[in-house]
Amino acid sequence: MVILFQLALLLLVVMSFVLIVGVPVLYATNGDRVQSNRLILLGGLAWTALVILVGVLNYFVV
Repeated sequence: MVILFQLALLLLVVMSFVLIVGVPVLYATNGDRVQSNRLILLGGLAWTALVILVGVLNYFVV
Protein backbone atom coordinates (compact mmCIF):
# COMPACT_ATOMS: atom_id res chain seq x y z
CA MET A 1 0.00 0.00 0.00
CA VAL A 2 2.90 2.32 0.75
CA ILE A 3 4.38 1.76 -2.71
CA LEU A 4 1.04 2.53 -4.35
CA PHE A 5 0.79 5.72 -2.30
CA GLN A 6 4.31 6.77 -3.29
CA LEU A 7 3.65 6.10 -6.98
CA ALA A 8 0.40 8.08 -6.87
CA LEU A 9 2.18 10.95 -5.14
CA LEU A 10 5.00 10.89 -7.70
CA LEU A 11 2.45 10.90 -10.51
CA LEU A 12 0.70 13.87 -8.87
CA VAL A 13 3.95 15.84 -8.67
CA VAL A 14 4.86 15.06 -12.28
CA MET A 15 1.34 15.92 -13.47
CA SER A 16 1.52 19.22 -11.57
CA PHE A 17 4.77 20.18 -13.29
CA VAL A 18 3.35 19.21 -16.68
CA LEU A 19 0.29 21.39 -16.08
CA ILE A 20 2.38 24.31 -14.78
CA VAL A 21 4.35 24.31 -18.02
CA GLY A 22 1.70 23.06 -20.42
CA VAL A 23 -1.24 25.34 -19.67
CA PRO A 24 0.53 28.63 -20.47
CA VAL A 25 2.09 27.06 -23.56
CA LEU A 26 -1.30 25.88 -24.81
CA TYR A 27 -2.83 29.30 -24.20
CA ALA A 28 0.07 31.03 -25.97
CA THR A 29 -0.03 28.94 -29.13
CA ASN A 30 -2.21 29.93 -32.05
CA GLY A 31 -3.42 26.38 -32.63
CA ASP A 32 -6.88 24.93 -32.34
CA ARG A 33 -8.59 26.48 -29.29
CA VAL A 34 -11.07 23.63 -28.87
CA GLN A 35 -8.28 21.05 -28.77
CA SER A 36 -6.27 23.15 -26.29
CA ASN A 37 -9.24 23.67 -23.99
CA ARG A 38 -10.04 19.95 -24.10
CA LEU A 39 -6.47 19.06 -23.13
CA ILE A 40 -6.48 21.56 -20.28
CA LEU A 41 -9.83 20.25 -19.03
CA LEU A 42 -8.68 16.61 -19.16
CA GLY A 43 -5.43 17.51 -17.41
CA GLY A 44 -7.32 19.33 -14.68
CA LEU A 45 -9.71 16.43 -14.20
CA ALA A 46 -6.84 13.94 -14.04
CA TRP A 47 -5.05 16.16 -11.52
CA THR A 48 -8.18 16.41 -9.37
CA ALA A 49 -8.62 12.63 -9.47
CA LEU A 50 -4.99 12.19 -8.41
CA VAL A 51 -5.44 14.60 -5.49
CA ILE A 52 -8.45 12.59 -4.29
CA LEU A 53 -6.60 9.30 -4.81
CA VAL A 54 -3.58 10.51 -2.83
CA GLY A 55 -5.88 11.69 -0.05
CA VAL A 56 -7.64 8.32 0.14
CA LEU A 57 -4.36 6.40 0.02
CA ASN A 58 -2.92 8.69 2.69
CA TYR A 59 -5.78 7.68 4.98
CA PHE A 60 -4.84 4.01 4.62
CA VAL A 61 -1.07 4.49 4.87
CA VAL A 62 -1.01 6.66 7.98
